[in-house]
Amino acid sequence: QLTRKNYLVKNLKRFRKQLERKAGKLEATKCDFFPKTFEMPLEYHMFVEEFRKNPGTTWIMKPVGRSQGKGIFLFRKLKDIIDWRKVRTTLFFWGMSDWNFALSLLFKPLLLLDGLRTDDQKDETQVEVYVAQRYIENPYLIGGRKFDLRVYVLVTSYIPLKVWLYRDGFARFSNTRFTLNSIDDHYVHLTNVAVQRTAPDYDPEKGCKWMIQRLRQYLTAKHGADVVEVLFADMDNIFIKSLQSVQKVIISDKHCFELYGYDILIDQDLKPWLIEVNASPSLAASSQEDYELKCDLLDDTLHTVDMEGRLTGKEKRVGGFDLIWNDGPVSREGNLEAPLSESFMANSHLGCYNDREKQLKQLFRSLDA
Repeated sequence: QLTRKNYLVKNLKRFRKQLERKAGKLEATKCDFFPKTFEMPLEYHMFVEEFRKNPGTTWIMKPVGRSQGKGIFLFRKLKDIIDWRKVRTTLFFWGMSDWNFALSLLFKPLLLLDGLRTDDQKDETQVEVYVAQRYIENPYLIGGRKFDLRVYVLVTSYIPLKVWLYRDGFARFSNTRFTLNSIDDHYVHLTNVAVQRTAPDYDPEKGCKWMIQRLRQYLTAKHGADVVEVLFADMDNIFIKSLQSVQKVIISDKHCFELYGYDILIDQDLKPWLIEVNASPSLAASSQEDYELKCDLLDDTLHTVDMEGRLTGKEKRVGGFDLIWNDGPVSREGNLEAPLSESFMANSHLGCYNDREKQLKQLFRSLDA
C-alpha cells in the first residue's frame, strides 16, 4: 500500500480528500508533496486529458513494481507512448505479461471467451502496471548535477502510529550535468546508484554520494539555518502524512516492524517532493562511508525494535534514531508524556551530528542502573 507507486498515490489522494473534508483546504495542502500521477493503462484517458492541458511538459513513466531505475523513460509527446499503450492494453485484456507468449497469439486461434482460455493462459500474471508522473523539471542542482535523498524511517507500530527517523542518510548525484535537452539520457535524469555506476566516466573511488550531514551544511551555508530548518520540517511532514495515509489499510502487528527508504527530491524553490518509498531498502555499500552508515543503521534498528525487552518504551532516542511521532508529534524538550508547549520543536534531527555510540552507552548504562 505504501511501497508500490500506484498504491502510494492512490492512498495519498484519498487521504488528502479526507483531510479536506475534516480539516479544510489549508490542512489538505500539506499533502501536496507528490507530482501529478496517473496509473497506466487504467487511467490512460485521464492522463491524455491532463497531458493536453500542458503541451510540452516533460513526463516520466515508471513501472510500479521495479527498482534501480529499470523500465523508466521520459517523454514529451503523446506519440511516444502510443505504441506502449497499444501493446499493454492488449496484454491487460488478456491478463498476460509474457511478450513472447503475446506474440505467439498471432499464430494461434484467438480465444475470445474467458471460458475457452487454457489453464496456462489463466495462470499468467496481469500486465505490468506503470505510472505516468509529471517530471520535476526544476530540480535543485549542486555543481550542475541533479540529486535525490535517501532517508531511513522506522515504523515500530501502525496503531498507534510510532515513527522513528534516522539521523544519517545520503544524497545520490547523477554523473552528468543536468539538462532538459536530452531526456533519453538516464545518466542525467536517474540518480539510482545502479544506473550511475554504469556510466563510462563513473569513478568508483569518488562515487556519487554525499552524506546528508554534508548536504545540510552546504544548504545552510548557502541559504541560512532558518530556511533549511523549514525544508527539513517539510520532509518530516512527508514522512508522517504518507504513513498516516496507509495507517488504516496496513495490518498492524505488535510483533512486526518496517524499515522504509524514502526517496526525496528537492526543487529550486527548496520544496521537497516524495518520489517513492522503498520496503527493504538496499543495504549494499558503494564506499567505506556507505558501509559504515548501513552497518550502524542495522545495529540501531535492532536496538530500537528491542527484541530483548531492555527499553522502557519512553525513550525518544535510540542510537541514531529519533522518535518523531508517537500517536502525535514528539517534542524535542521534556519527557515523552509532557504536554506540548507553545515553543514546541519537533524531535527531528535529520542531517545533524550522530553521536550514536555515546548515546547508546549512556542509554544502556542508565537502564542497567
